[in-house]
Amino acid sequence: MNRLLSNRWFQLSIGIAGMVAVANFQYAWTLFVRPLVQERGWTRVEVANSLSIFFTLAQTWLVPFEGYLADRIGPRRLVLFGGAAVALAWVVNAHTTSLGVLYASQVLSGCGSGIVYALSMGNALKWFPDRRGLAAGLTAAAFGAGSAATILPIKWTIDSEGYQTAFLWFGLAQGLVVMLAGLGMRFPRADEIRAPLQPTVLQTGRDFTPLEMLRTPTFWLVYLMMTVGAVPGLLMLVQLEPMAHDFGIATTPVTILWITQAALPFAIVLDRITGGLTRPVFGWISDHIGRELAIFLAFSLEGASLLALILFYADPVIFVLMSGLAFFGWGAIFSLFPAVSGDMFGGKFATTNYGLLYTAKGTASLLVALANYMQARTGNWEGVFAFMIAADWLAALLAILVLRPLRRRKDATEAA
Repeated sequence: MNRLLSNRWFQLSIGIAGMVAVANFQYAWTLFVRPLVQERGWTRVEVANSLSIFFTLAQTWLVPFEGYLADRIGPRRLVLFGGAAVALAWVVNAHTTSLGVLYASQVLSGCGSGIVYALSMGNALKWFPDRRGLAAGLTAAAFGAGSAATILPIKWTIDSEGYQTAFLWFGLAQGLVVMLAGLGMRFPRADEIRAPLQPTVLQTGRDFTPLEMLRTPTFWLVYLMMTVGAVPGLLMLVQLEPMAHDFGIATTPVTILWITQAALPFAIVLDRITGGLTRPVFGWISDHIGRELAIFLAFSLEGASLLALILFYADPVIFVLMSGLAFFGWGAIFSLFPAVSGDMFGGKFATTNYGLLYTAKGTASLLVALANYMQARTGNWEGVFAFMIAADWLAALLAILVLRPLRRRKDATEAA
């Protein structure tokens, strides 16, 4: 057993299993928006914001504290708590009639999900300093694509048994998987880490403490890039179903590669697959061409896809394909930015340091809430899409024009 727990691929595998189990707490939420609105009489914005504000803020802004604890006491007890938290939250969702209680349970599930995300990612960064892009990509892929296999079962359960039953059954099952993963997770000892002999990407020669990292301008530049880059995908996660209904193509049959399905569920499943697949793909690419160029390519691709989607919004095939391509660009940030964090600030405090960077996703959720209200007031999607496309292309340009030369100067200074 000790030999198994010391195997870094086993550690990567159990982190992946935990990430798969918490994926639905974010990625399946769009399926519950309409049932909650119809059953409870809440507005679409109120239900959407329960994810974009309460879940996302708790999932991201508590991560630095969770990472700090994990770096000192290890990940096992925290992951066990995270599994219990996410299970309890969806059990509460199944029974509550109060919007305030729904928000509170979203904070609880966000906290549990954030623990699993931060510790699984930190574990991957610590065990794989020689393959950070790939390890972070595989771990993040589980969070992005982990819900693909259960999206349709959840939808079928909602349609046949009601959303309450879906919350209850899937909440308990997913929480149990997280707790089982937590039993085996541990961080590596110093003698178990394989440092890269000849790194192919820029890497710092020392370990920055969290406070030292916060004093560097490169951290805040990367924070800004991740914030604006996270906005489009978070918006699409919450609003994809309402968007499809407003475009009039939600139930239109679409056939792609001999597979026929209604446009909305087809898009949801494809988005989860592409959003997960991109993470190891771009992680591996970034290990060879550099993080900044990979970030530029990912955000440029997403912005172009969203532009095509809004220009041809009434075409259900374009809706399915371009939403999938947009998520292929967006999902890459969850492998590229952890790798950037490890490269720039070292591996010793990787869990805490990436946790601080990951709060950018929570900051982005505030911009998402603003866009939700903007769409509700105007009743159209053009402004929202313009906002998303501008955010993508801003992040792309910052990566190649500002971050790349800044990191080269920083690494040259360290080397000197």
